[in-house]
This record gives sequence, structure tokens and C-alpha cells, in this order.
Amino acid sequence: MSARGATSKSKKMPAKKATKTALTTRARVSRAEPDDTVEPVSWWQDFYRVVRRIPRGRVTTYGVIAALAGHPRSARHVGFALAALKDPGGGSSVPWQRVLGSRPRNRAAVTIKDPVGGALQRALLESEGVTFDTRGNVSLDRFGWAGPRAKKPVAAPRKRARA
Repeated sequence: MSARGATSKSKKMPAKKATKTALTTRARVSRAEPDDTVEPVSWWQDFYRVVRRIPRGRVTTYGVIAALAGHPRSARHVGFALAALKDPGGGSSVPWQRVLGSRPRNRAAVTIKDPVGGALQRALLESEGVTFDTRGNVSLDRFGWAGPRAKKPVAAPRKRARA
């Protein structure tokens, strides 16, 4: 071997040993255990409280529920909370069927992927008087609920035809 090759090997060897030693002698950092007196806050109860206020024959969207519960931008969490209800057949005090997914042009639709669950939600809403169009959408102008203090939308006056 040349002197140059021996020099490069001797330079690399101590470097590897130094990093290996540094990794084995480094102290482990342990995290402090959480205090048992602090209880986690459940957003789900906030969501359920708002959903219980939706009147019969009215619907709203997941995003509206999240905003009214004080947790804007958490519409997916509303979906998780409603999906976790144990008795979707109507025995629950939370009218989960009145919450729909948002669609363009002030519409909403059933977003349950399970065909049985989606059909159940639609049937429950139709029994309350909510009507669906041919594409399965509900008009929020007609059946929408934006909160307990929201004003009902005023229809724009019709334009008169020129004579």
C-alpha cells in the first residue's frame, strides 16, 4: 500500500470510533410524566351540544357545527364524533342525521360511505320532511340551519320584465 492510502485509512478510523463512542455515552433524555390532575377537554361534547339544537326538518353542515361549537376548521372532527355514536338507529339523543357534507351552490349531501348508513340517514331526513333533488342534494336555502341566532335569509326581490 502506498503511504497516501495508509494515511486516509488512519484518518477515517479514529473518526468512526469517536462517533461510536459519542453515541454510546450520550445520556438518555426522559420525558416528564403528565400530571394526573389535568383532565383532557373533549371537543365531542361541544359538537353534540350544538347538534342537539338543530330543529326537526332542518339540516346543517359539519363546518357550521364546528364553528358554532367554538372549534372552527375542525369539520372532520365533527364527523369523527358523529361516527362514534353507538346507536345510529335513533336511540341516541343526538340527531346525527341532520348534519350533512357541504356541496357547492349552497347545497349539502349525505357523505356516509356505507350504503346502508347513507340510506338510513336519507330515510330519517325524509321522514322529517327534508327533500332531496335528483342528485341527492339538499337545498340549504330551504332546509338549512345556521345556528340559533342566525337570521333567515331574505329572498332577493324578483326583477320585473321590461314592457
